[in-house]
Amino acid sequence: MEHDETGCQSHPEGPILCINNCGFFGSAANMNMCSKCYKDTILKQEQAKLAATSIENLVNGSTASEKGPVVVGSVDVQPAALETKSVVALSSPPSSSAGEAAELKAKVGPSRCSSCKKKVGLTGFKCRCGNLYCGSHRYSDKHDCQFDYRSAGRDAIAKANPVVKAEKLDKI
Repeated sequence: MEHDETGCQSHPEGPILCINNCGFFGSAANMNMCSKCYKDTILKQEQAKLAATSIENLVNGSTASEKGPVVVGSVDVQPAALETKSVVALSSPPSSSAGEAAELKAKVGPSRCSSCKKKVGLTGFKCRCGNLYCGSHRYSDKHDCQFDYRSAGRDAIAKANPVVKAEKLDKI
């Protein structure tokens, strides 16, 4: 009778709490989990599958050029990037990629000023010479910049203002 009046069905057993005991309500479509717990579970399963395939690829010796990009969720991930991350995660990387692993670890550290080695974090200034500097050394005269601003300016002006020459008039 209630179904006829409102047009919707009521749950016979009432609301279902999440099986992870997080305090939110779950649904049967999400395996009796709330949306957050369900999303976390699916993400962990995908990461486990991805880790298993990347370790299997390393053990079997297959290369990244044989495969295309791997799609995880809605993000494209290149297999080469996955293999380099798994090499860093292993306790004893192969000797051929030991230099690459050390280079990756060096880049992961905190961003520092190239002149005074002060930690700059998000407030660092990227110079045209390619280095990162603090507020004190951000100007080119403060850090002995090797970038040639004069030739770069000349090239920019030459590119923006091409030479226009009219053709000579024919004599009658």
